[in-house]
Amino acid sequence: MKKFLVMLLAAVMVFSFAACGGGSSDEGAADDGAMKVAMITDSGDITDQSFNQTTYEAAKAFCEENGVDFTYKKPASDSDADRVSSIEEAIEEGYNVILMPGYLFGPAIVETAPTYPDVKFVALDVSQADLGEDFSADNLYCAIYQEELAGYMAGYAAVKLGYTKLGFLGGMAVPAVQRYGSGFIQGADAAAEELGKTDVEIKYAYGNQFFGDADITAAMDTWYGAGTECVFACGGGIYSSAGEAAAKVGGKVIGVDSDQSSKIDTDYGEGTTVTCAMKGLAPTVRTLLGAIKDGKWADYAGQVQNLGLASATPADNYVQLPETTQWADGFQQADYETLVAELFDGTRTVSNDISALPTTKAVKVDDQGNIK
Repeated sequence: MKKFLVMLLAAVMVFSFAACGGGSSDEGAADDGAMKVAMITDSGDITDQSFNQTTYEAAKAFCEENGVDFTYKKPASDSDADRVSSIEEAIEEGYNVILMPGYLFGPAIVETAPTYPDVKFVALDVSQADLGEDFSADNLYCAIYQEELAGYMAGYAAVKLGYTKLGFLGGMAVPAVQRYGSGFIQGADAAAEELGKTDVEIKYAYGNQFFGDADITAAMDTWYGAGTECVFACGGGIYSSAGEAAAKVGGKVIGVDSDQSSKIDTDYGEGTTVTCAMKGLAPTVRTLLGAIKDGKWADYAGQVQNLGLASATPADNYVQLPETTQWADGFQQADYETLVAELFDGTRTVSNDISALPTTKAVKVDDQGNIK
């Protein structure tokens, strides 16, 4: 009888140990099947006032609201190998949804997505070209954006608000930035033509990087010093060079990707930011994480979606201007709503061709190439 009781007690202890997970908490997290989200930063960090910060804040907020485990990882360097390493580290820790903002993730996705078929990969601003034309994966969703529409809105607004000496400071001449620039020229040209203006000029250049520095600030000093009133700083943190130069002469800046006005205005003076050409990174994050949580991943898996206008209502769209836009007599919020409605119904069209800068009717464009 005693022998039986000892064996029974041993069996109960083994069962209890197994039910509690047995090994470390990390091993339990990896095996319980719950949704766990890890964001990997690209070459920036979560305070960049652009892609990384917007993605991080949207993912963190969603996960907190829905009781989902969330973390982020910053690769040790700006290299494919370190992005792969961060992705694999997150997966080894049990994270089964990997969120990646930026085209730089293309090679890392190609290397990791087929290796981890049970992990869901969500990539923002990663196109088929970034992956390779023949690459596909059922566990991958990519969103790209119609930046030319957001750029058009910003250029149109700037001219309608009375600015005639404009600048476009792109980061690197990658397709997304080129589409922003093309749209900006088209929008400014349309507004100038409607107003009968012949004095609108756009200086156009690339900094050849996504951050500001002394060389780029010096170029912006030259622009603003020669009469440029407002520069579309289109490339993550490159706004710092435009903002620094603008602050010296009371100039203006247009932000990009997210609403950068709070950062730009804090650093370079209240009212510096005229508007921002935004793409819907946060809505994309919420939509995809919500779909995964609700078991609707199949509606998105294996797709590369080109997101733009979903409605005639500005707030519903994946490309838009922020509420902080400096509305004035020349361009009120009602005018913006009319503009979006015309873009949505096809009354007004925007070319996404980036093989060359767009031909203009009323605006003079000074293409200055790369600053450095």
